[in-house]
Amino acid sequence: MPARTLEWVGIGLRLLDQTRLPTEELYFVCQDVETLAHAIETLRVRGAPAIGVSAAYGVAIAAMNADDADRRDAVARAIARLARTRPTAVNLFWALERMRRTAEAATDVELGERLLAEARAIEKDDDRRCRAMGGHGAGLLPDEATVITHCNAGGLATSGYGTALGVFYAAAEMGKRLRVYADETRPLLQGARLTAWELATSNIDVTVICDSTAASLMRSRHVDGVFVGADRIAANGDTANKIGTYGLAIAAQKHGVPFYVVAPMSTVDMTLPDGSHIPIEERGEDEVRCGAGRRTVPDAAKVWNPAFDVTPADLITGIVTEHGVARPPFGPTLAAWNTHH
Repeated sequence: MPARTLEWVGIGLRLLDQTRLPTEELYFVCQDVETLAHAIETLRVRGAPAIGVSAAYGVAIAAMNADDADRRDAVARAIARLARTRPTAVNLFWALERMRRTAEAATDVELGERLLAEARAIEKDDDRRCRAMGGHGAGLLPDEATVITHCNAGGLATSGYGTALGVFYAAAEMGKRLRVYADETRPLLQGARLTAWELATSNIDVTVICDSTAASLMRSRHVDGVFVGADRIAANGDTANKIGTYGLAIAAQKHGVPFYVVAPMSTVDMTLPDGSHIPIEERGEDEVRCGAGRRTVPDAAKVWNPAFDVTPADLITGIVTEHGVARPPFGPTLAAWNTHH
């Protein structure tokens, strides 16, 4: 990765402002819970694993800032506030639950120290999982490969290595030659702004295409696979990811292109039997109305702006986790892997 997505700097959590990319590399430090929560809500930090790691540090910040008498209540308030930031990405709730359990097990004297240590452990754990996924996923690619990805599932979306893009980094480290087509990913252009920046500055061949171009690309050129991340995976393998992923999966199946989801087991929600139970975040109309920097939708027109869609398991060729590559039917394998998670 060309830059650190997040870094603990003693007084708070330093974040790369992803809303300013690709034209400006700007960092800011979150020293209180509300600043961090707002950064998550406004997508200054985004990507399911990165949100989880950041929220964990947010709980530690709450403990660090509180008086001795209020420290436990401050931690509880921080967990509740951070849980309200983004509803779809389950890594957020997984990380907050780890922090809650850590707080319960800690004495009052060691509470702040234990919470910071747990946040650091979650960050380190994310990097380990991403590198393992990268290796498993890279093994799916030939020595010369053409791939498509959607949104940003790279170092920017994690603590630094990436899920779907981690596969590409691992493949490059193995000496494989890649050509990556990055969907621009409407309406906020995470593919054009973030994935293209990340891959280009990492010297990986990347071409940006409009979301609506992917099907024509699969029809006219050989594509070895589609690799995407995930924000929540149900027990049966149904997967929520950035809006547009479902259509990409349909196009891939039509053209015989393997479709892979790359995500850690912390993204798998075994409490949900299928994707119909995954909560889908709906974001503000102005992201569509003014998505190109000026108003492009008439005032009289309505806007529907779901941030995610659900790709059914029967469109997914494999789910790559830190344990390996799961194949359909996904339920038994995910359940078995969940016991080691």
